[in-house]
Amino acid sequence: MSQLAGSPPPQIKSRLGAILRATSGNFLEQFDFFLFGFYATAIAKAFFPSDDEAAALLNTFGVFWLGALMRPIGAIVLGAYIDRIGRRRGLIVTLAIMAVGTVVIAVCPTYATIGVAAPVIVLVGRLLQGFSAGVELGGVSVYLAEISTPGNRGFYTSFQSSSQQVAIFVASILGFVLSEAMPAATVAAWGWRIPFFVGCLIIPVIFVLRRTLEETPAFLAMKKHPTASEVFASALANWRIVLLGMMIAVLTTTTFYFVTVYTPTFGRTVLKLTGQDALLVTLLVAVTNFIWNPVGGALSDRIGRKPVLLTIAGLSLVTAYPALHWLVADPTFGKMLVVEMMFSFYFGVYSGTMLGCLVEIVPAHVRTTCFSLAFALAAGLFGTFTPYASTWLIQRTGDKASPGYWLMCAATLGIIAALTVYRGGRTIETREALAQ
Repeated sequence: MSQLAGSPPPQIKSRLGAILRATSGNFLEQFDFFLFGFYATAIAKAFFPSDDEAAALLNTFGVFWLGALMRPIGAIVLGAYIDRIGRRRGLIVTLAIMAVGTVVIAVCPTYATIGVAAPVIVLVGRLLQGFSAGVELGGVSVYLAEISTPGNRGFYTSFQSSSQQVAIFVASILGFVLSEAMPAATVAAWGWRIPFFVGCLIIPVIFVLRRTLEETPAFLAMKKHPTASEVFASALANWRIVLLGMMIAVLTTTTFYFVTVYTPTFGRTVLKLTGQDALLVTLLVAVTNFIWNPVGGALSDRIGRKPVLLTIAGLSLVTAYPALHWLVADPTFGKMLVVEMMFSFYFGVYSGTMLGCLVEIVPAHVRTTCFSLAFALAAGLFGTFTPYASTWLIQRTGDKASPGYWLMCAATLGIIAALTVYRGGRTIETREALAQ
């Protein structure tokens, strides 16, 4: 039954249930993204054979990055759909597209079986995933912000990122069990597909959860929902705040992909630690990421977004390279754990704050589109490029700590953007001024 004119929109019955239903799709997205990074070496051999292991890895991470370049397109197209049709229906569509991409990669034959068609099919799967991911994070973050209680927006939105850490934790457990149950050669040959198939089996459960998602009262209360052309025009008019939002989000995306997707490869191929050691570190990182995200969101609700963003970005700027230099000088499991825990702290607290910040500085009527576009640009141009950039930097410079420079650049962008957005202590005023 449609809502009666003039009547207040219905309220969310259970905020905890709404959080679980909304974030379930993030689980699938990050579950598959992490597996692609962790099994990058096996995937490279299966779909991108080469006599040069570094070249094969670059090809694999290149496909990983190309998929991410679809994020801005997905942010605009699907973001406009969600801003016009509704949060609930839009999040169901994004899940369907993500599911197709996941299944395609899981069942794709190897290069030895079907030749050049194999990498093409994998690329198509990644493009579909990237298209969906372009708005998944933004759609969920906006949903959580719109159901949050007064004064707790940062805390609520932080669970978008925390949900992704659950996926990494589960994927790490599966990978660890697999490595213990099978010889390394078997895992490299075909065993790596098992976690991907597990992801496929989870899809129906997530669909059930998403279908019972309630629409947000904030969206139902809107008197007018913009058309697609109006959404595009408004997003274009607000390009300055989208650019600043991207700069703020860059540190989140680069640090996240470094400590999750790239860490297993970094541990095995650069530090020469065992696969089990690298996986255990990643598993522990997922746990601490989950904890630090809501801490960062809650802290920023109390003391403000600006001081948290600037403090963490400043710490990352001055410690990223020295920490990695200390690690690579004499790599051990303990030292890798210490360094990754430091980066996990930076990521979690900063991400939990950044999500609330980004929701607040974009225009309300095109909130999903502008939020998603800003984050998609950060992820596509910087975050998901991190594994490729790190591999390339090490190969070109011979300095195993050189990925630290990439993280330092991200921190610099975050500092500049935060100082600009919060100039004079303003947020909404700054957005409105930039939009004019």
